[in-house]
Amino acid sequence: MTSARGERILLEQYFSGRDLRSRELFDRVRSAIESIGPATMRVRRSQVAFRRRVAFAWTWLPGQYLRGDVAPLVLTIDLHRRDESPRWKEVVEPRPGRFTHHLELRSVADIDEQVLAWLVEAWGHAG
Repeated sequence: MTSARGERILLEQYFSGRDLRSRELFDRVRSAIESIGPATMRVRRSQVAFRRRVAFAWTWLPGQYLRGDVAPLVLTIDLHRRDESPRWKEVVEPRPGRFTHHLELRSVADIDEQVLAWLVEAWGHAG
């Protein structure tokens, strides 16, 4: 079921042949989201999205697109404000009042209480 049009694929397909750290980090993110409350997961070739009424968090593999020393996984979180933490790799405002925050994850220690708080905030707005 893979295609360039973004059809759903199996999670195992998404991580097939990838850095094992990517899957470990993903599993930790998924566990953190599940600890907050119900959300659905949509796996595409380019990313894995977590949604309630709307999507609020995505994980993706930068090695699919970039060369060199890249993080094994990036967590993207949608907030209704710009968070000024220096931890963000990039923050963009794709539409007024919506801010997309990109966080490089290199170890499970990166998924800490601060990240959980951001996920809780995003989860709350997505409902």
